[in-house]
Amino acid sequence: MRIFNPDNHAKSDQHKRLYAICEVAYSAIDFSAALLFIVGSVLFFDESTTYIATWLFLVGSVLFGMRPAVKLYREIGYLRLGDYDDIARQ
Repeated sequence: MRIFNPDNHAKSDQHKRLYAICEVAYSAIDFSAALLFIVGSVLFFDESTTYIATWLFLVGSVLFGMRPAVKLYREIGYLRLGDYDDIARQ
């Protein structure tokens, strides 16, 4: 099994389940981060809410930083389910 191979998600039912879980997590992170950035942007229009807007931007940025972590988690999960001999040959 090759790492970051788009066909890995279809190797077994366990692979499909892991892929689905990670896709839901990825989508939830994207939605949450976008929502925080939108609300933070609106809050920047009033000087009295700039402090909370800055925090929303920071949390949104952290969420966007979690996106590659979810993909890495998925790939490590595939490795745990898959064939280590293919990786050794790479």
